[in-house]
Amino acid sequence: MLPNTGKLAGCTLFITGASRGIGKAIALKAAKDGANIVIAAKTAEPHPTLPGTIYTAAEEIEAAGGKALPCIVNVREEQQIINAVEKAVKTFGGIDILVNNASAISLTGTLETATKKVNLMMDVNVRGTYLTSKACLPHLRKSKNPHILNLSPPMNLNPMWFKNHCAYTISKYGMSMCVLGMAEEFRGEIAVNALWPKTAIHTAAMDMLGGAGIEKQCRKTDILADAAYCILTKPKTFTGNFIIDEVLLREEGVKDFDVYAIAPGNPLMPDFFLDAESAAQEEKKLSGSQQEGADGAKVKTESTAAEPSGPVAETFRVIQGVVNEEYVRSTQGVFQFDLSGDGGGTWYIDLKTKGGSAGFGKPPVAADVVMSMSSADFVKMFTGKLKPTLAFMSGKLRIKGNMALAIKLEKMLSQLSSKL
Repeated sequence: MLPNTGKLAGCTLFITGASRGIGKAIALKAAKDGANIVIAAKTAEPHPTLPGTIYTAAEEIEAAGGKALPCIVNVREEQQIINAVEKAVKTFGGIDILVNNASAISLTGTLETATKKVNLMMDVNVRGTYLTSKACLPHLRKSKNPHILNLSPPMNLNPMWFKNHCAYTISKYGMSMCVLGMAEEFRGEIAVNALWPKTAIHTAAMDMLGGAGIEKQCRKTDILADAAYCILTKPKTFTGNFIIDEVLLREEGVKDFDVYAIAPGNPLMPDFFLDAESAAQEEKKLSGSQQEGADGAKVKTESTAAEPSGPVAETFRVIQGVVNEEYVRSTQGVFQFDLSGDGGGTWYIDLKTKGGSAGFGKPPVAADVVMSMSSADFVKMFTGKLKPTLAFMSGKLRIKGNMALAIKLEKMLSQLSSKL
Protein backbone atom coordinates (compact mmCIF):
# COMPACT_ATOMS: atom_id res chain seq x y z
CA MET A 1 0.00 0.00 0.00
CA LEU A 2 1.17 3.51 -0.79
CA PRO A 3 1.52 5.60 2.41
CA ASN A 4 -0.14 9.02 2.69
CA THR A 5 2.20 12.02 2.67
CA GLY A 6 -0.16 14.76 3.84
CA LYS A 7 0.23 16.64 0.54
CA LEU A 8 -3.54 16.86 -0.01
CA ALA A 9 -4.23 18.47 3.37
CA GLY A 10 -6.66 21.36 2.88
CA CYS A 11 -7.12 20.60 -0.84
CA THR A 12 -10.66 20.44 -2.23
CA LEU A 13 -11.50 17.46 -4.46
CA PHE A 14 -14.66 17.41 -6.57
CA ILE A 15 -15.34 13.71 -7.30
CA THR A 16 -18.21 12.49 -9.47
CA GLY A 17 -19.73 9.14 -8.59
CA ALA A 18 -18.10 9.23 -5.15
CA SER A 19 -20.92 7.57 -3.19
CA ARG A 20 -19.45 4.10 -3.77
CA GLY A 21 -16.75 2.07 -5.52
CA ILE A 22 -13.65 3.65 -7.02
CA GLY A 23 -14.80 7.25 -6.49
CA LYS A 24 -15.35 6.69 -2.78
CA ALA A 25 -12.02 4.86 -2.42
CA ILE A 26 -10.16 7.85 -3.93
CA ALA A 27 -12.13 10.17 -1.62
CA LEU A 28 -11.22 8.16 1.50
CA LYS A 29 -7.52 8.10 0.57
CA ALA A 30 -7.49 11.90 0.21
CA ALA A 31 -9.57 12.30 3.39
CA LYS A 32 -6.74 10.70 5.42
CA ASP A 33 -4.67 13.79 4.54
CA GLY A 34 -7.44 16.06 5.80
CA ALA A 35 -8.75 16.99 2.33
CA ASN A 36 -12.17 18.48 1.56
CA ILE A 37 -14.29 16.17 -0.58
CA VAL A 38 -17.26 17.20 -2.69
CA ILE A 39 -19.30 14.02 -3.21
CA ALA A 40 -21.01 14.73 -6.54
CA ALA A 41 -23.26 11.72 -7.06
CA LYS A 42 -26.93 11.02 -7.67
CA THR A 43 -27.70 8.46 -4.94
CA ALA A 44 -29.40 10.37 -2.14
CA GLU A 45 -31.81 7.59 -1.13
CA PRO A 46 -30.61 4.01 -0.52
CA HIS A 47 -30.60 1.98 -3.76
CA PRO A 48 -32.36 -1.42 -3.67
CA THR A 49 -29.27 -3.31 -4.89
CA LEU A 50 -26.29 -0.91 -4.74
CA PRO A 51 -24.65 0.04 -1.43
CA GLY A 52 -24.11 3.59 -0.20
CA THR A 53 -25.49 7.09 -0.64
CA ILE A 54 -23.82 10.51 -0.77
CA TYR A 55 -24.63 10.83 2.95
CA THR A 56 -23.16 7.49 4.08
CA ALA A 57 -20.06 8.29 1.99
CA ALA A 58 -19.85 11.69 3.72
CA GLU A 59 -19.89 9.98 7.13
CA GLU A 60 -17.02 7.69 6.11
CA ILE A 61 -15.00 10.61 4.72
CA GLU A 62 -15.45 12.62 7.93
CA ALA A 63 -14.48 9.57 10.00
CA ALA A 64 -11.31 9.18 7.90
CA GLY A 65 -10.23 12.74 8.71
CA GLY A 66 -11.63 14.78 5.83
CA LYS A 67 -14.42 17.29 5.40
CA ALA A 68 -17.33 16.23 3.22
CA LEU A 69 -19.90 18.11 1.16
CA PRO A 70 -22.54 15.71 -0.25
CA CYS A 71 -24.20 17.11 -3.39
CA ILE A 72 -26.96 15.49 -5.43
CA VAL A 73 -25.48 15.51 -8.93
CA ASN A 74 -26.60 13.60 -11.99
CA VAL A 75 -23.86 14.53 -14.46
CA ARG A 76 -26.45 14.34 -17.26
CA GLU A 77 -27.96 17.55 -15.82
CA GLU A 78 -25.67 20.55 -16.44
CA GLN A 79 -27.44 22.77 -13.91
CA GLN A 80 -26.90 20.21 -11.14
CA ILE A 81 -23.17 20.23 -11.95
CA ILE A 82 -23.03 24.03 -11.91
CA ASN A 83 -24.96 24.22 -8.62
CA ALA A 84 -22.61 21.72 -6.95
CA VAL A 85 -19.51 23.57 -8.19
CA GLU A 86 -20.87 26.88 -6.82
CA LYS A 87 -21.72 25.23 -3.49
CA ALA A 88 -18.22 23.70 -3.30
CA VAL A 89 -16.53 27.07 -3.92
CA LYS A 90 -18.79 28.78 -1.39
CA THR A 91 -18.12 26.08 1.24
CA PHE A 92 -14.40 25.44 0.77
CA GLY A 93 -13.21 28.56 -1.07
CA GLY A 94 -12.26 26.86 -4.35
CA ILE A 95 -11.60 23.60 -6.17
CA ASP A 96 -8.11 22.10 -6.53
CA ILE A 97 -8.81 18.70 -8.04
CA LEU A 98 -11.53 17.22 -10.24
CA VAL A 99 -11.91 13.45 -10.53
CA ASN A 100 -14.25 12.40 -13.36
CA ASN A 101 -15.17 8.96 -12.10
CA ALA A 102 -18.93 8.70 -12.83
CA SER A 103 -19.49 6.16 -15.59
CA ALA A 104 -22.20 4.06 -17.23
CA ILE A 105 -21.63 0.68 -18.86
CA SER A 106 -23.52 -1.71 -21.15
CA LEU A 107 -21.44 -4.48 -22.72
CA THR A 108 -23.82 -5.05 -25.61
CA GLY A 109 -23.53 -5.17 -29.38
CA THR A 110 -24.88 -2.49 -31.69
CA LEU A 111 -28.23 -4.19 -32.35
CA GLU A 112 -28.71 -5.18 -28.70
CA THR A 113 -28.00 -1.74 -27.22
CA ALA A 114 -31.23 0.19 -26.63
CA THR A 115 -31.13 3.86 -27.61
CA LYS A 116 -31.69 4.92 -24.00
CA LYS A 117 -28.55 2.95 -23.04
CA VAL A 118 -26.55 4.63 -25.82
CA ASN A 119 -27.77 8.03 -24.60
CA LEU A 120 -26.93 7.14 -20.99
CA MET A 121 -23.34 6.13 -21.79
CA MET A 122 -22.69 9.12 -24.04
CA ASP A 123 -24.34 11.52 -21.57
CA VAL A 124 -22.57 10.25 -18.45
CA ASN A 125 -19.19 9.23 -19.80
CA VAL A 126 -18.44 11.81 -22.51
CA ARG A 127 -20.80 14.74 -22.02
CA GLY A 128 -20.76 14.52 -18.20
CA THR A 129 -16.96 14.47 -18.11
CA TYR A 130 -16.76 17.40 -20.54
CA LEU A 131 -19.36 19.57 -18.75
CA THR A 132 -18.02 18.87 -15.25
CA SER A 133 -14.51 19.76 -16.44
CA LYS A 134 -15.86 22.95 -18.06
CA ALA A 135 -17.64 24.00 -14.84
CA CYS A 136 -14.58 23.35 -12.65
CA LEU A 137 -11.90 24.81 -14.97
CA PRO A 138 -12.27 28.52 -13.97
CA HIS A 139 -11.79 27.52 -10.31
CA LEU A 140 -8.99 25.03 -11.01
CA ARG A 141 -7.06 27.82 -12.71
CA LYS A 142 -6.89 29.63 -9.35
CA SER A 143 -5.38 26.62 -7.53
CA LYS A 144 -1.65 26.26 -6.85
CA ASN A 145 -1.49 22.67 -8.09
CA PRO A 146 -4.69 21.87 -10.03
CA HIS A 147 -5.46 18.45 -11.48
CA ILE A 148 -8.16 16.80 -13.56
CA LEU A 149 -8.13 13.00 -13.44
CA ASN A 150 -10.43 10.95 -15.69
CA LEU A 151 -11.04 7.27 -14.99
CA SER A 152 -10.63 6.27 -18.62
CA PRO A 153 -8.39 3.98 -20.69
CA PRO A 154 -5.49 4.50 -23.06
CA MET A 155 -6.97 4.67 -26.57
CA ASN A 156 -6.33 1.26 -28.07
CA LEU A 157 -7.76 1.19 -31.60
CA ASN A 158 -7.61 -2.58 -31.94
CA PRO A 159 -11.04 -3.38 -33.50
CA MET A 160 -11.67 -6.16 -30.99
CA TRP A 161 -12.39 -3.52 -28.33
CA PHE A 162 -15.15 -2.08 -30.52
CA LYS A 163 -16.83 -5.12 -32.05
CA ASN A 164 -18.61 -6.47 -28.94
CA HIS A 165 -19.58 -3.20 -27.21
CA CYS A 166 -19.14 -0.38 -29.71
CA ALA A 167 -21.19 2.26 -27.85
CA TYR A 168 -19.43 1.66 -24.51
CA THR A 169 -15.98 1.82 -26.12
CA ILE A 170 -16.81 5.07 -27.93
CA SER A 171 -18.05 6.61 -24.67
CA LYS A 172 -14.98 5.62 -22.65
CA TYR A 173 -12.61 6.76 -25.39
CA GLY A 174 -14.55 10.03 -25.40
CA MET A 175 -13.40 10.55 -21.81
CA SER A 176 -9.84 9.79 -22.93
CA MET A 177 -10.11 12.30 -25.75
CA CYS A 178 -11.06 14.93 -23.17
CA VAL A 179 -7.69 14.18 -21.55
CA LEU A 180 -5.85 14.50 -24.86
CA GLY A 181 -7.47 17.82 -25.73
CA MET A 182 -7.60 19.51 -22.33
CA ALA A 183 -4.06 18.48 -21.34
CA GLU A 184 -2.78 20.37 -24.36
CA GLU A 185 -5.24 23.24 -24.07
CA PHE A 186 -4.34 23.93 -20.42
CA ARG A 187 -0.70 22.84 -20.47
CA GLY A 188 1.27 24.83 -17.90
CA GLU A 189 -1.92 25.71 -16.01
CA ILE A 190 -3.70 22.49 -15.10
CA ALA A 191 -2.57 18.85 -15.10
CA VAL A 192 -4.99 16.58 -16.99
CA ASN A 193 -4.42 12.81 -16.88
CA ALA A 194 -6.22 9.48 -17.25
CA LEU A 195 -6.04 6.49 -14.91
CA TRP A 196 -7.07 2.92 -15.74
CA PRO A 197 -6.69 -0.40 -13.91
CA LYS A 198 -4.56 -3.21 -15.30
CA THR A 199 -6.95 -5.78 -13.85
CA ALA A 200 -10.66 -5.91 -13.13
CA ILE A 201 -11.62 -4.02 -9.95
CA HIS A 202 -14.22 -5.39 -7.55
CA THR A 203 -17.15 -2.98 -7.43
CA ALA A 204 -20.94 -3.32 -7.32
CA ALA A 205 -20.91 -2.85 -11.12
CA MET A 206 -18.51 -5.79 -11.52
CA ASP A 207 -20.80 -7.96 -9.38
CA MET A 208 -23.69 -7.16 -11.71
CA LEU A 209 -21.62 -7.83 -14.84
CA GLY A 210 -19.85 -10.96 -13.68
CA GLY A 211 -22.12 -12.57 -11.12
CA ALA A 212 -21.23 -14.41 -7.92
CA GLY A 213 -17.62 -15.47 -7.52
CA ILE A 214 -16.20 -12.89 -9.94
CA GLU A 215 -14.59 -10.97 -7.07
CA LYS A 216 -11.89 -13.65 -6.67
CA GLN A 217 -10.44 -12.54 -10.02
CA CYS A 218 -10.47 -8.85 -9.08
CA ARG A 219 -8.41 -6.36 -7.12
CA LYS A 220 -9.72 -3.99 -4.46
CA THR A 221 -10.50 -0.36 -5.23
CA ASP A 222 -7.51 0.50 -2.99
CA ILE A 223 -5.07 0.06 -5.89
CA LEU A 224 -6.77 2.81 -7.89
CA ALA A 225 -7.01 5.02 -4.81
CA ASP A 226 -3.26 4.68 -4.26
CA ALA A 227 -2.48 5.34 -7.93
CA ALA A 228 -4.80 8.37 -8.02
CA TYR A 229 -3.20 9.76 -4.85
CA CYS A 230 0.21 9.39 -6.45
CA ILE A 231 -0.92 11.30 -9.58
CA LEU A 232 -2.75 14.05 -7.70
CA THR A 233 0.26 14.82 -5.49
CA LYS A 234 2.56 15.31 -8.50
CA PRO A 235 3.23 18.83 -9.87
CA LYS A 236 0.94 20.23 -12.58
CA THR A 237 3.71 19.70 -15.13
CA PHE A 238 2.80 15.98 -14.95
CA THR A 239 0.09 16.09 -17.63
CA GLY A 240 -1.30 14.37 -20.71
CA ASN A 241 -0.54 10.87 -19.39
CA PHE A 242 -2.57 7.68 -19.73
CA ILE A 243 -1.59 5.80 -16.60
CA ILE A 244 -2.06 2.12 -15.71
CA ASP A 245 -2.35 1.69 -11.95
CA GLU A 246 0.13 -1.19 -11.48
CA VAL A 247 2.73 0.31 -13.83
CA LEU A 248 2.76 3.61 -11.91
CA LEU A 249 2.85 1.98 -8.48
CA ARG A 250 5.77 -0.25 -9.49
CA GLU A 251 7.64 2.89 -10.54
CA GLU A 252 6.82 4.36 -7.12
CA GLY A 253 8.44 1.38 -5.41
CA VAL A 254 5.40 -0.75 -4.54
CA LYS A 255 6.42 -4.42 -4.67
CA ASP A 256 3.65 -6.32 -2.90
CA PHE A 257 0.52 -6.37 -5.08
CA ASP A 258 -1.10 -9.26 -3.19
CA VAL A 259 -2.37 -6.67 -0.68
CA TYR A 260 -4.64 -5.34 -3.42
CA ALA A 261 -6.10 -8.73 -4.40
CA ILE A 262 -9.50 -9.86 -3.15
CA ALA A 263 -8.18 -13.45 -3.15
CA PRO A 264 -4.35 -13.40 -3.20
CA GLY A 265 -2.90 -16.10 -5.44
CA ASN A 266 -5.97 -16.35 -7.67
CA PRO A 267 -5.55 -15.48 -11.37
CA LEU A 268 -6.62 -11.89 -12.08
CA MET A 269 -8.90 -10.87 -14.92
CA PRO A 270 -7.28 -8.27 -17.21
CA ASP A 271 -9.32 -5.12 -17.74
CA PHE A 272 -10.75 -3.89 -21.02
CA PHE A 273 -8.67 -2.10 -23.65
CA LEU A 274 -5.30 -3.52 -22.51
CA ASP A 275 -4.64 -6.35 -24.95
CA ALA A 276 -1.09 -5.12 -25.65
CA GLU A 277 -0.17 -5.34 -21.97
CA SER A 278 -2.33 -8.13 -20.64
CA ALA A 279 -3.87 -10.43 -23.20
CA ALA A 280 -0.76 -10.61 -25.38
CA GLN A 281 1.35 -11.67 -22.40
CA GLU A 282 -1.19 -14.35 -21.55
CA GLU A 283 -1.25 -15.50 -25.17
CA LYS A 284 2.50 -16.18 -25.10
CA LYS A 285 1.88 -18.80 -22.44
CA LEU A 286 -0.59 -20.66 -24.62
CA SER A 287 0.61 -23.47 -26.84
CA GLY A 288 1.04 -22.47 -30.47
CA SER A 289 1.09 -18.99 -31.97
CA GLN A 290 -1.94 -16.73 -32.28
CA GLN A 291 -1.93 -17.27 -36.01
CA GLU A 292 -2.09 -21.03 -35.65
CA GLY A 293 -4.86 -20.63 -33.08
CA ALA A 294 -6.89 -18.46 -35.42
CA ASP A 295 -6.88 -20.73 -38.46
CA GLY A 296 -6.39 -24.00 -36.62
CA ALA A 297 -4.71 -25.45 -39.72
CA LYS A 298 -2.26 -27.61 -37.79
CA VAL A 299 -4.78 -29.17 -35.47
CA LYS A 300 -7.97 -29.55 -37.47
CA THR A 301 -9.17 -32.37 -39.67
CA GLU A 302 -11.78 -32.20 -42.42
CA SER A 303 -15.37 -32.20 -41.21
CA THR A 304 -18.78 -32.65 -42.75
CA ALA A 305 -21.92 -30.70 -41.89
CA ALA A 306 -23.85 -33.77 -40.74
CA GLU A 307 -21.16 -35.61 -38.81
CA PRO A 308 -18.52 -33.16 -37.53
CA SER A 309 -15.18 -34.63 -36.58
CA GLY A 310 -11.90 -33.27 -35.30
CA PRO A 311 -10.92 -31.60 -32.01
CA VAL A 312 -14.31 -29.91 -31.41
CA ALA A 313 -16.24 -33.16 -31.88
CA GLU A 314 -13.69 -35.01 -29.74
CA THR A 315 -14.03 -32.38 -27.00
CA PHE A 316 -17.83 -32.79 -26.94
CA ARG A 317 -17.46 -36.59 -26.92
CA VAL A 318 -15.36 -36.32 -23.74
CA ILE A 319 -17.77 -33.77 -22.21
CA GLN A 320 -20.72 -36.12 -22.90
CA GLY A 321 -18.79 -38.87 -21.14
CA VAL A 322 -18.25 -36.91 -17.94
CA VAL A 323 -21.59 -35.08 -17.67
CA ASN A 324 -23.49 -36.50 -14.70
CA GLU A 325 -26.31 -35.78 -12.25
CA GLU A 326 -23.95 -33.87 -9.94
CA TYR A 327 -22.99 -31.38 -12.68
CA VAL A 328 -26.68 -30.98 -13.59
CA ARG A 329 -27.74 -30.43 -9.96
CA SER A 330 -24.99 -27.88 -9.23
CA THR A 331 -25.20 -25.97 -12.54
CA GLN A 332 -28.84 -25.90 -13.72
CA GLY A 333 -28.05 -24.27 -17.04
CA VAL A 334 -28.16 -24.91 -20.79
CA PHE A 335 -25.23 -23.64 -22.88
CA GLN A 336 -25.19 -23.15 -26.63
CA PHE A 337 -21.92 -22.68 -28.54
CA ASP A 338 -21.93 -20.97 -31.93
CA LEU A 339 -18.49 -21.83 -33.30
CA SER A 340 -16.82 -20.49 -36.44
CA GLY A 341 -14.08 -22.25 -38.41
CA ASP A 342 -13.32 -25.93 -38.92
CA GLY A 343 -15.54 -28.24 -36.93
CA GLY A 344 -17.75 -25.27 -36.09
CA GLY A 345 -21.50 -24.86 -36.20
CA THR A 346 -23.91 -24.99 -33.26
CA TRP A 347 -23.15 -27.25 -30.29
CA TYR A 348 -24.61 -27.49 -26.80
CA ILE A 349 -24.14 -28.67 -23.22
CA ASP A 350 -27.39 -29.32 -21.34
CA LEU A 351 -26.79 -29.24 -17.59
CA LYS A 352 -30.43 -28.70 -16.66
CA THR A 353 -32.41 -31.65 -18.07
CA LYS A 354 -32.20 -34.88 -16.04
CA GLY A 355 -28.89 -36.66 -16.60
CA GLY A 356 -27.52 -33.91 -18.83
CA SER A 357 -26.25 -34.17 -22.39
CA ALA A 358 -23.87 -32.59 -24.89
CA GLY A 359 -23.46 -32.70 -28.63
CA PHE A 360 -23.92 -31.20 -32.10
CA GLY A 361 -26.93 -29.02 -32.98
CA LYS A 362 -29.32 -26.86 -30.97
CA PRO A 363 -29.96 -27.81 -27.33
CA PRO A 364 -33.15 -29.79 -26.58
CA VAL A 365 -34.49 -26.83 -24.54
CA ALA A 366 -33.91 -23.07 -24.81
CA ALA A 367 -30.33 -22.04 -23.98
CA ASP A 368 -29.68 -19.89 -20.90
CA VAL A 369 -26.29 -18.82 -22.25
CA VAL A 370 -25.12 -18.51 -25.86
CA MET A 371 -21.36 -18.32 -26.41
CA SER A 372 -19.81 -17.36 -29.75
CA MET A 373 -16.14 -17.95 -30.57
CA SER A 374 -13.80 -19.67 -33.02
CA SER A 375 -13.60 -23.46 -32.87
CA ALA A 376 -9.82 -23.21 -32.30
CA ASP A 377 -10.30 -20.97 -29.23
CA PHE A 378 -13.10 -23.23 -28.00
CA VAL A 379 -10.74 -26.21 -27.96
CA LYS A 380 -8.10 -24.13 -26.17
CA MET A 381 -10.69 -23.04 -23.60
CA PHE A 382 -11.88 -26.56 -22.86
CA THR A 383 -8.35 -27.96 -22.60
CA GLY A 384 -7.26 -25.32 -20.08
CA LYS A 385 -5.00 -23.39 -22.48
CA LEU A 386 -7.22 -20.30 -22.64
CA LYS A 387 -8.98 -18.91 -19.58
CA PRO A 388 -12.66 -18.14 -20.29
CA THR A 389 -12.41 -14.77 -18.52
CA LEU A 390 -9.38 -13.83 -20.63
CA ALA A 391 -11.19 -14.99 -23.78
CA PHE A 392 -14.18 -12.80 -22.85
CA MET A 393 -12.19 -9.71 -21.85
CA SER A 394 -10.00 -9.90 -24.96
CA GLY A 395 -12.98 -10.21 -27.32
CA LYS A 396 -12.36 -13.83 -28.36
CA LEU A 397 -15.51 -14.99 -26.58
CA ARG A 398 -18.90 -13.31 -26.82
CA ILE A 399 -21.53 -14.16 -24.22
CA LYS A 400 -25.28 -13.54 -24.33
CA GLY A 401 -27.60 -14.48 -21.51
CA ASN A 402 -27.03 -15.36 -17.87
CA MET A 403 -23.51 -14.25 -16.86
CA ALA A 404 -23.73 -15.99 -13.48
CA LEU A 405 -24.26 -19.31 -15.27
CA ALA A 406 -21.30 -18.57 -17.53
CA ILE A 407 -19.19 -18.24 -14.36
CA LYS A 408 -20.51 -21.63 -13.18
CA LEU A 409 -19.43 -23.19 -16.45
CA GLU A 410 -15.92 -21.82 -15.92
CA LYS A 411 -15.72 -23.67 -12.59
CA MET A 412 -16.81 -26.87 -14.32
CA LEU A 413 -14.15 -26.33 -16.98
CA SER A 414 -11.39 -26.27 -14.37
CA GLN A 415 -12.55 -29.73 -13.22
CA LEU A 416 -12.91 -31.05 -16.76
CA SER A 417 -9.64 -29.83 -18.25
CA SER A 418 -7.65 -32.66 -16.67
CA LYS A 419 -9.79 -35.18 -18.59
CA LEU A 420 -9.59 -33.40 -21.94
